Amino acid sequence: MPQTHIRFDWAIKKLLRNKANHVVLAGFLSELLGKQIKIQSILESESNQQAQDDKLNRVDILAENDQGELILIEVQNSTEQDYFHRMLYGTAKLITEFLEKGEPYGKVKKVYSVNVVYFSLGQGDDYIYQGKLDFRGLHLEDRLGLSIKQQQLFNIQEVYEIFPEYYVIKVNNFNDVAKNTLDEWIYFLKRSQIKEEFTALGLAEAKENLLVDSLSEEERANYLRFMENRRYEISIIESSRSEGRLDGLAEGRQQGIKEGIEQGIKEGIEQGKQLQNINIARTFKLKGIDIETIAEATGLSRTEIEEL
Repeated sequence: MPQTHIRFDWAIKKLLRNKANHVVLAGFLSELLGKQIKIQSILESESNQQAQDDKLNRVDILAENDQGELILIEVQNSTEQDYFHRMLYGTAKLITEFLEKGEPYGKVKKVYSVNVVYFSLGQGDDYIYQGKLDFRGLHLEDRLGLSIKQQQLFNIQEVYEIFPEYYVIKVNNFNDVAKNTLDEWIYFLKRSQIKEEFTALGLAEAKENLLVDSLSEEERANYLRFMENRRYEISIIESSRSEGRLDGLAEGRQQGIKEGIEQGIKEGIEQGKQLQNINIARTFKLKGIDIETIAEATGLSRTEIEEL
């Protein structure tokens, strides 16, 4: 039976910044990007300072490869409706941060945004999505490419190589069947297990270095506390959703009786959703979860939450 390893989100926050573990991170990125990646350094910027609170649901790490390209990796556990916007903001901020004042635009660094999400982001049934820029003619439907001089000057072949490139891994959509080496990594991201037959780059080192038993006593205690916090948060969210759903259905039925079947059901559902959000917010508030997180999860305003 395969051993259970440290969760990737905790590892990327605590262990993969260490130079000895760069080979693990490089293996993951090589499999995902489809090219050999060598980590030159782990950088710090205004957007990826480590926080002291282990309960934070956002984890990110900024790496620079030996080609001078920037790779931002973010792990998001809880639902965030504006997550696409945050992906855009993160890449834009990196571009401006790493372009020195007075430097020509040709010095803009290539940025990869790698997003590992454990919630249902947008609409889509696949588990790996790639996004990159492509200019198409509105009339001739041709592609806008680089001139020969531009290719020679910047040592690239395509326009998209200049712009940020995005990857979204919807971990929960993966069906646990590893058909290739990249799937082996997704299996690890989802189940924290590495099978004996897996051969993906970096997984052999991950199998050796990311065992719970290899942690120091203090690290193991911190990791177990982190896992308990995750289970606690998931339990709160699921319980609150169930309670809110039941209350919402009851409210919807009552409203339907009063105002007629068709109109009542429509309005009742809307009120039910609002009541569900209020119940979720009230439960979160009683559990001590901060208002910003509650607002993101329910869509309620700060004032509405404070008045509960």
